[in-house]
Amino acid sequence: MSLSEFDSLIATILVAVFLLAAVLGAVMRETRFCTMGAISDVVYVGDWMRLRQWLLAIGVAMCGFALLARAHWVNPAETIYTMQRVLWLSSIVGGLMFGVGMVLASGCGARNLTRVGGGSLKSLVVLIVMSVAAFATLKGITSVPRARWLESVYVAMPHITLLPEWLAAQGLASVDSLRLVVGLGLGVILIAWGIGGPRSARDRRLLIGGLLVGLCVVAAWALSGHFGEVQEHPETLEHMYATTYTGRIEAFSFVAPVAHVLDWLLFFSDRAKVLTWGAVAVFGMVFGALVQSLVRREFRWQGFADTADLARHLVGAVLMGVGGVVAMGCTVGQGLSAISMLQIGSFISVASIVLGAVIALRVQQWQLERS
Repeated sequence: MSLSEFDSLIATILVAVFLLAAVLGAVMRETRFCTMGAISDVVYVGDWMRLRQWLLAIGVAMCGFALLARAHWVNPAETIYTMQRVLWLSSIVGGLMFGVGMVLASGCGARNLTRVGGGSLKSLVVLIVMSVAAFATLKGITSVPRARWLESVYVAMPHITLLPEWLAAQGLASVDSLRLVVGLGLGVILIAWGIGGPRSARDRRLLIGGLLVGLCVVAAWALSGHFGEVQEHPETLEHMYATTYTGRIEAFSFVAPVAHVLDWLLFFSDRAKVLTWGAVAVFGMVFGALVQSLVRREFRWQGFADTADLARHLVGAVLMGVGGVVAMGCTVGQGLSAISMLQIGSFISVASIVLGAVIALRVQQWQLERS
């Protein structure tokens, strides 16, 4: 591949990522796709529909990733989530922090991006603060306790930390067979549970949203792992994946990439700072939500109700920024992308995020009842 062909590939991938993320943002806003909202619906009113929507998206993403891996369009060993350590303490602590934070901040990173597209200034503040906290945890002051205290506690494994590899190590079957069977099996179970039960017109709309979100994640894996693969970089001759921040296969995540957007904006004149997969996806999410809000005539400028509301959102933003990096992902990064490839740590992270959210919601409910 020549340098001009490589540059053309980068431009093509970035445009495709932007458009795909725009679809994701529009779908999420149109169908009210929100993990925090799904959990609060269950905790407060016993409505499981949006949780079914989330699980349907996970199931579709799992099936899609299994099929992509089977077709050799994606190499699971070369994804951003691949390692040989289960960072269980980081997953628990980071997940709990993120779960509490997204309740205080009225939604996760993805939800706040779609709200910015609808005119929410409070979500813009949340994203700015979250990006600063995330960047500090990646490279700044909070990166020290992350690396020294949390990531030093782990379970080492002789293989990459994916469920099929672990099952294959137990002698059950080959890795390829297990990846297909387990991925499709768990995926179909989640899809069946998601679409089960009575369905109104609203329910069908939500389920279509879950289906489309799952398909967007699958498309992201294919775009990054297949179409973005470069066998030999024209200058370094290294095998890599075009436009990704790590040079490995990535899908969607919205904590560290928001920090990368801040880094790109602040150091724009530095030629080393270039737009990457995650940063472009952030812009795409906002653009898609903006288009949807304008088409629906729902765009409204929104601010904080009072100083207590501001303080609550600021605390939530910090918790999400720190927790999202510590847990290596958010409700999209871990709750859709990583879990779709059956990453063992993602199950711990997602369970911790849900637990953190439930605790925060119960505390808020108790405070309301007292007042």
